Amino acid sequence: MNQSVAHDELIATFRRAQVDAAHKFGLIKAVEKKGLKAIQAAIDTAEKAAKRRDSYAKKLNVLGVSLKD
Repeated sequence: MNQSVAHDELIATFRRAQVDAAHKFGLIKAVEKKGLKAIQAAIDTAEKAAKRRDSYAKKLNVLGVSLKD
């Protein structure tokens, strides 16, 4: 696989993970009236999504790709 294509795919995966993490954090507000268990589940899910996002960001950093928002 071409290195540029691999970088592009990793960047696209990172961006999807970034959007997913933002969405999951938004869900915390949406479930706040459903009780503590729902809030905790939303928080756990959001944290996992953030870890995935950060993992992809770290891989991109190792490759020397810097994405500035």
